[in-house]
Amino acid sequence: SVIMASPITITLIFLFLLYSAEAKRTYIVRVKHSDKPESFSTHHDWYTWQLQSISTDPQSQTESESPLLYTYKTSFNGFSAFLDTEEAESLLRSDSILDVFEDPVYTLDTTRTPEFLGLNSEFGVASGYSGHASNGVIIGVLDTGVWPESKSYDDYGMPEIPSKWKGECESGPDFDSKLCNKKLIGARSFSKGFQMSSGGGFSTKRESVSPRDVDGHGTHTSSTAAGSAVSNASFLGYAAGTARGMATGARVATYKVCWSSGCFGSDILAAMDRAILDGVDVLSLSLGGGSAPYYRDTIAIGSFSAMEKGVFVSCSAGNSGPTRSSVANVAPWVMTVGAGTLDRDFPAYANLGNGKRLVGVSLYSGEGMGTKPLELVYNKGNSSSSNLCLPGSLDPTTVRGKIVVCDRGVNARVEKGAVVRDAGGLGMIMANTAASGEELVADSHLLPAIAVGKKTGDLLREYIKSDSNPTALLVFKGTVLDVHPSPVVAAFSSRGPNTVTPEILKPDVIGPGVNILAGWSDAIGPTGLDKDSRRTQFNIMSGTSMSCPHISGLAGLLKAAHPEWSPSAIKSALMTTAYNLDNTNSPLRDAADNSLSNPHAHGSGHVDPQKALSPGLVYDISTEEYIRFLCSLDYTVDHIVAIVKRPSVNCSNKFSNPGQLNYPSFSVLFGGKRVVRYTREVTNVGAANSVYKVVVNGAPSVGISVKPSKLAFRSVGEKKRYTVTFVSKKGVSLTNKAEFGSITWSNPQHQVRSPVAFSWNRF
Repeated sequence: SVIMASPITITLIFLFLLYSAEAKRTYIVRVKHSDKPESFSTHHDWYTWQLQSISTDPQSQTESESPLLYTYKTSFNGFSAFLDTEEAESLLRSDSILDVFEDPVYTLDTTRTPEFLGLNSEFGVASGYSGHASNGVIIGVLDTGVWPESKSYDDYGMPEIPSKWKGECESGPDFDSKLCNKKLIGARSFSKGFQMSSGGGFSTKRESVSPRDVDGHGTHTSSTAAGSAVSNASFLGYAAGTARGMATGARVATYKVCWSSGCFGSDILAAMDRAILDGVDVLSLSLGGGSAPYYRDTIAIGSFSAMEKGVFVSCSAGNSGPTRSSVANVAPWVMTVGAGTLDRDFPAYANLGNGKRLVGVSLYSGEGMGTKPLELVYNKGNSSSSNLCLPGSLDPTTVRGKIVVCDRGVNARVEKGAVVRDAGGLGMIMANTAASGEELVADSHLLPAIAVGKKTGDLLREYIKSDSNPTALLVFKGTVLDVHPSPVVAAFSSRGPNTVTPEILKPDVIGPGVNILAGWSDAIGPTGLDKDSRRTQFNIMSGTSMSCPHISGLAGLLKAAHPEWSPSAIKSALMTTAYNLDNTNSPLRDAADNSLSNPHAHGSGHVDPQKALSPGLVYDISTEEYIRFLCSLDYTVDHIVAIVKRPSVNCSNKFSNPGQLNYPSFSVLFGGKRVVRYTREVTNVGAANSVYKVVVNGAPSVGISVKPSKLAFRSVGEKKRYTVTFVSKKGVSLTNKAEFGSITWSNPQHQVRSPVAFSWNRF
């Protein structure tokens, strides 16, 4: 029998095919830079002509309607354009076009810190470093923009803007260029990629084409990196004290690339392009996406150009932990930053009707619950998702006047509280599941609420299930300092191993990223919810988004103290001086399950800026060495040219193994071999006539030998090489397990430590 499609079905299929063929989207186009004909005075003119020649829409030939979005000058050889599939394919047929790919979308990886890191008034005294030196350092932040009225950008006492600065403060409908000053010296916005993705307009009333931050994230990250000291700062009474950035003397330049639907690669590349030309010393990017080959990773491509120009690039590792192999921004020329806790907490308790007291955390700041316990309810609603407290999942007749227990996961933590409140609930306990383990993140909920870990959550669920009249009373205890143990690796912090290049250990380090106080936007409440009418000058947030700008600011301090150091030398100093013991003198632990952490979670360890000022030895890496590294990957010459932006590359001198790169840490992939041998070169940045001896901390299944075992440096700047041989012991099963060790060059003044990760198979 023949089944005939209805006319409506045929029409829908036709419309779908028509839309599929004609729908336009943003593409990033890589061009053979040297192919520009002499008849065109600029690459921009050439790109415009190329787009006109393949246009399927003759009406879009005017400059204002041109499909060309950005012409890239330093970060990338090429342009981005708004094209349909046919036009993109037509471009790719040209010999001058090397690659065409869709615009990738990245997401944001969303006071006490300076003291915790040792950045007090005595910082750098022993090394002869003056904090005023950072006045010449410019930190560029790619994020959601800036709230310039924040006290964190007060420029009182700051000298004139460095003459090297070529940037500017852009005006917009809600942003006067005069709002910039000697602290906030630049503010720009890049929205063409975003606007094209959202049909040429803005998706919310709050958004506008200006550098103004209506999200809060960008103000938080930039003030963390280099905010001025603000006394009597707090978040609704929590974390009271002086709020200050890492490099209080440094200048801030903000580049708004993130909008309501994400951060688009075309906008990010344009901002990096501009920031390099503007003259920044450090670039901070608290955003990321999935892993991709470096030639398709816009952040990796833009960062390579920055590195080559002497700009240090710091990126967040991502918030996809504790899932294995979830780390993002893994290019070796980028500093990849995970997150740890501070020695500060915000305790809150749930006193149960059975006499037990459950310990949690909270930033709730409204009226308390009084002294009368309330009934507890869990998973009582009108849908299968009521345990998660998703919008519309709770039955008001069941939860009204009660404390609701919500499982963590799927929707935002603060949204769960709003759902409970809207359904008539008077309080909430958010309980972790296996995915978040024992990690506690404090939130400024709209109703009395606390967060508890998985074990406590399991006890709570069992109590509700087994007791005929379960009750609780929530109690909030404010701010507590000197918490032990700390730091602890945050459960959300993304983990290695590195899936793009397993021979490079990532993340590089961890920094403070849990419950961080910093500046905030006045356009939005602290939860980010539309129904949150509260306004506050500071907010407390968690994420690798928060740890990344800590390292960006510290890199600025090192740049000021050692202006001759390359980005890789600064990175090396931060990595080899990082610590691996917490404040109880025990190895770092993992908040996911309270087990011992390892370098796939914390990299080289937690940053120690005081020691990083004087690391003794550094592992330096030149641009040519990075090219030798790229040549050792399974990339075509065109792929490598896309990253390094040179007319051609010579791979005759490539590394035999990507792990031969002169990296400050080791990641050994045996892959069927029993022996792996790496050579490293260290540069003496300490005193003349320094002698170092090697200390090896091995792994159960691997033998490690280092030759020579002693390095003697006669002069400052002298370089010495050593070779490490790793031998997998007989009988080791080729499983997906990982083991860890370390190699440390030691003398009475310095411990130059490199972690080593071992794996037997690709992950």
